[in-house]
Amino acid sequence: MATAPPLRDVQCFAHVARHLGFSRAAAELGMSQPAVSQAVARLERQLGVALFERSSRAVRLTPAGAGLLPYADTLLETAAAFTAEAARLAAPPRSSIQLAYAPLVGALAARAARRLAGREPAIDVELRPLGWRAATEALARGEVPAALLSAPFPLGCTTGARFHVAVAHLAVPAGDPLAALPRVTPALLGRHKVLMPRVRPPGGMWARLAGTLRGAYQHQEVADDIDDYAALLDLVAAGIGLLPAPRLLATSIRRPDVRYVPFDAGDLRLTFGLAWPAGRVPAEVTTLVHAVQETLWTR
Repeated sequence: MATAPPLRDVQCFAHVARHLGFSRAAAELGMSQPAVSQAVARLERQLGVALFERSSRAVRLTPAGAGLLPYADTLLETAAAFTAEAARLAAPPRSSIQLAYAPLVGALAARAARRLAGREPAIDVELRPLGWRAATEALARGEVPAALLSAPFPLGCTTGARFHVAVAHLAVPAGDPLAALPRVTPALLGRHKVLMPRVRPPGGMWARLAGTLRGAYQHQEVADDIDDYAALLDLVAAGIGLLPAPRLLATSIRRPDVRYVPFDAGDLRLTFGLAWPAGRVPAEVTTLVHAVQETLWTR
């Protein structure tokens, strides 16, 4: 045999072998039955072997046909992989962008990433969960073009797609008497410690809450910034302190050792937004801002 048989003929052979019939093979291939029969006959002539035993009632593989079928399947799979890889190499490279984000708003970051991955042309988003300080430093060093983080926003940055997250619950240990109350006010927390960050910028939610809890109240400062609220639930469960809980946390993370009690301490809310270095706005950042805004509008 001087040349390899055409793939189309091999494909017809494999389909007839799978169905043991020319009519069903032809229907699956979108060909006429005579065309499939001719392709198989042509392949048999080129190979010099009979692939099927034909009768008026049935079609059966010959021993040669049964022996060659696995090779035919491998050949067709390799050809399909070859075509797919060629198409991948021929396609223009996908754009990508890195986005740092606060863990609390990870669900929003993920939805924005899916939105960009599904558009045409697609944009891949590399998500990097970072705390406020780490995200700010990554922006300053140029490691990420944008970050989805909470106020106060870094100096020298422009912000967009701002939104608020209400802090309307208090996370308490499941066995604490506060867990049985319909709601909690600051007046009930005199003998409890409240988990807080050491850094509380003026005008921010934590500064307002600290002002409300002046006097006999105790603060348990746990870090410079509070970003990973989910991790702090371990401290709540251990009885180390109570945690003012954003609504996102209360609705997304349920634990048997923690209860979320409505917290009536005034208008407490965290402000989030997309921040990027001031100056010329790269096209990828503009696209990211639009994706976050669209995600907020449709959530």
